[in-house]
Amino acid sequence: MKKINTLVFIVCCLLAFSVQAQRYLTPVFTDVDVTQDKTYGVNATVLLLPVFSEAVPRPLVADVYEPQGDNEDARPVVLVFHTGNFLPHPQNGGTGGTLRDSTVVETCTRLAKMGYVAMAIDYRLGWNPIAPTQDERVFTLINAAYRGIQDARTAIRYLKKDVRDNNNQFGIDTSKMVVWGIGTGGYITAGANTLDTYTEILLPKFITTDGMGNPFPMVIEGINGNIYGTSVGIVPPGYPGFPAGDTLCYPNHVTYQDGGLIGSDYQMTVNMGGALGDTSWINPGESPWVSFHSVNDSFAPYVEGTVLVPVLELPVVEVQGSYLAQKLQNELGNNAPFADATFIDAYSAEADLRNDGYEGLYPFLTNEGAPWDFWANDNPNSPGPSPTALARTYFDTIMNYYAPRACLTLDLGCDLSGFIVGTEDVIPVFEVGLQTVPNPATESIMITTNDEYPVLDLQVYDFNGRLMHTFQGIKNNRFELNRGNVPAGMYLLKARFEKGVTTTKIMFK
Repeated sequence: MKKINTLVFIVCCLLAFSVQAQRYLTPVFTDVDVTQDKTYGVNATVLLLPVFSEAVPRPLVADVYEPQGDNEDARPVVLVFHTGNFLPHPQNGGTGGTLRDSTVVETCTRLAKMGYVAMAIDYRLGWNPIAPTQDERVFTLINAAYRGIQDARTAIRYLKKDVRDNNNQFGIDTSKMVVWGIGTGGYITAGANTLDTYTEILLPKFITTDGMGNPFPMVIEGINGNIYGTSVGIVPPGYPGFPAGDTLCYPNHVTYQDGGLIGSDYQMTVNMGGALGDTSWINPGESPWVSFHSVNDSFAPYVEGTVLVPVLELPVVEVQGSYLAQKLQNELGNNAPFADATFIDAYSAEADLRNDGYEGLYPFLTNEGAPWDFWANDNPNSPGPSPTALARTYFDTIMNYYAPRACLTLDLGCDLSGFIVGTEDVIPVFEVGLQTVPNPATESIMITTNDEYPVLDLQVYDFNGRLMHTFQGIKNNRFELNRGNVPAGMYLLKARFEKGVTTTKIMFK
């Protein structure tokens, strides 16, 4: 009996190690538990303005997804924001618009099965897409996005309050928080990551004029509350659309501090579509950011363009998409926690063929604006049968590209062999003077380095992490790398020196 018990113990330990090693990279749980309608705050909605002639307070709620049977009590948490054009469903004309969209459920379920806690966040809606002037459409839309950013920060502080005051009911680690936006939610997460001070929003496109022709900001802290939703917003006499004294922002959880700062910060951003109000908002120190975007999205531009009202296609305001956002993130070093790694997995290789070297950007080459979306077939706005199976293949890509980058950014202790080349003692390519000529090549590539960096050995990997070639005992600054029987394609060249290693990409035609 003792031998059997010992064997069982060893097997259990091996299984536990296997699950832990893959946790946060792949699904390791079969089922999830969902707690619906957890109230994370209360704030003013404008949706009922035509009924009550004023903004009215409403609960802000979320659905919480947890891995079933999990014993961890300090798990990373992802806050997921749905799409919907800042309008209620089905009036928005889209197939989504609630925290229980099929796409949101899929995102949260997959994350929970990987070991995360995921929260589907309901946020305040409301703007006037059919206003007669473009200025009015911009005015109401920027305020809708601003309220969404306030709600995102409120949800973050709610979780920090829960950890401190409510015995951490969801078993999370508030130093490992991610905000994740889908479609319209991508505008919220992009803005939350980059809009750090009120003055950043005072751009010409977000300033109109009053009845006397004087400049009039579309967002005013004293009226709309601050960007974190921690100050009261009161309407003064003469403000358009609302009665004097109306409250547009109710503060929530304002006493929860992190290091002396308002506890509204988080560690990582993800967007699936959506766009950024303006790239001038991006500064050094923004959280690392991963973007998924259709290059042909007609409503939220991949590079830059004018937001259009869905269905009616009325112009609203110029915004910048994931391409320009990630260009700046990379140039400013904001994505360094994962951009400094050398990825060798197939998903990263495919992204690298499309993203001009901007690490963290995964462009989808499709005519569909949101190829990951699917819906119930009885959806009143359904354009036809739901593309469920196809949409889930896009989710496979999204999760496999996101997962290793989150492991690095959040320091989750994942086993990333097969995803990245070891990062110990990495020397920048420019320092060693590594050159590969020609590249792409047909038969061979001449490898050269600076005099003080003779190459000791070289390895060639494919983007599934398989070793294709190894050359040892080189000890020279020049080496002709012969292709041999390596198939056409892109590969990773790893060069080892006395002081460390460096990597670069090579291609054979």
